[in-house]
Amino acid sequence: MDKDRIAGSAKDFAGKVEGAVGDIAGDAKTQGSGRAREAAGTVQNLYGQAKDAARDAGDAAVGYAKDAYENSGETFRDGSQAVAKKVQDNPLGSLLIAGGIGFALAMLMTRQPRRPSPRWRYYG
Repeated sequence: MDKDRIAGSAKDFAGKVEGAVGDIAGDAKTQGSGRAREAAGTVQNLYGQAKDAARDAGDAAVGYAKDAYENSGETFRDGSQAVAKKVQDNPLGSLLIAGGIGFALAMLMTRQPRRPSPRWRYYG
């Protein structure tokens, strides 16, 4: 629990008491001061709740990241085993797929540079 929540709850309670005393005594100044303190306490309490929620969300994100990091090796190993099994089950299809990927990469890497359009050529 954040210290702002505790302090805000205390101010809120003190403001309610002060406002009630002002109501009983009929003193508008005390009543207004109590309401103002109550509002300030409520705001501070809400601020503390927001800080707690942000801290909890950050802790949860860190926990998820740690879990993902710890399980990443296992996931990679499972994927590698699945690919190896598919290659063993269908070696010809795997060879054709690998060849197609290699051909596509070669075409992308050896693409001719773009030539400027004819309107920009200087004829001399």
